[in-house]
Amino acid sequence: MGKKKGKKKGKSRALQLIECGAFYFAVTVAGLLPVRVLRAFCGFLGQILYLAASRRRKIALENIRTAFGDQMSEKEIKRLARQSCKAFLLTAAEMIKSPFKVKDGKVVRNSRYKIDHLEHLFQKAKAIHDQAGGCIFVTPHLGNWELLPHVSAQIGIPLAVVIRPLDNPYLEKAILSSRIGSGHLMIPKANAMFYLDRVLRKGKSVAMLPDQSHNKGLKVEFFGKIATVTPIPALLAVTRKRPVLVVAACRTDDPYYFEGFVSDPIWPDPDQIDETAEIMRITREINARMEEVIRRFPEQYLWMHDRWKTSRRKPVFASHKTLTPSR
Repeated sequence: MGKKKGKKKGKSRALQLIECGAFYFAVTVAGLLPVRVLRAFCGFLGQILYLAASRRRKIALENIRTAFGDQMSEKEIKRLARQSCKAFLLTAAEMIKSPFKVKDGKVVRNSRYKIDHLEHLFQKAKAIHDQAGGCIFVTPHLGNWELLPHVSAQIGIPLAVVIRPLDNPYLEKAILSSRIGSGHLMIPKANAMFYLDRVLRKGKSVAMLPDQSHNKGLKVEFFGKIATVTPIPALLAVTRKRPVLVVAACRTDDPYYFEGFVSDPIWPDPDQIDETAEIMRITREINARMEEVIRRFPEQYLWMHDRWKTSRRKPVFASHKTLTPSR
């Protein structure tokens, strides 16, 4: 008999406190810097992250080669990986300089940010939410995904947001307080299906980031290569007869202006008898629309995640041969 694998050790309390202290120090420094200076500073830190995090750098480069290898030189691929590191850090920094603040228990706007167009665009999503009695909003790790719950709060879309708890309880508490400031319900990723179903039944919407690998997900094509994808957005759409919308908020050269993206709704077919086939179709559509907006802003995507990670576990429904997207 082989040796049993030991339980994975968590971080020590000392390391957790150091991480939390570093976080609060970064928040203080970022709060003192002008937005344009903060962008430049994140660019500098992004270069350090790219050089220091060798494993993540390797994953990012390989992912970009998978997605754009036939369109980019190796120099361009490396430049895109460095920009992605900067974008990852900017997501956190921008929430410190957030367009939205919590005042007297309400989310209020920072007048310096030009977000009227963003709110106007998301009124389209609000109309679909009202019509359907709740939607499934999905966004890739692109641009500033943390901004979207605050935008929805401003225009009156009640949300339940799926989050992945951190392995540092002190840091988790600090970040969670910012997320709760949007006024939405935060649901831990593990075993979220029951709560999401209940939220939809109450006429609210749910929000998810479904673009990371899922051990027992569907085998669906993404950027021309099979990826393991969570079936939950499509499963909720089919079982609750709700539409899926792909949304994003992406940066522009103006640090006070974010470009919005709201896809047309992906409605479940009410006449579809085969639910499994319908779940697969909707999942393919979600992937295609996420890919569309990522191609527009590739430098703002989180390429450091092992998106095409393979798993020995069997997929939920079927083999990938039946799941390649239609062109």
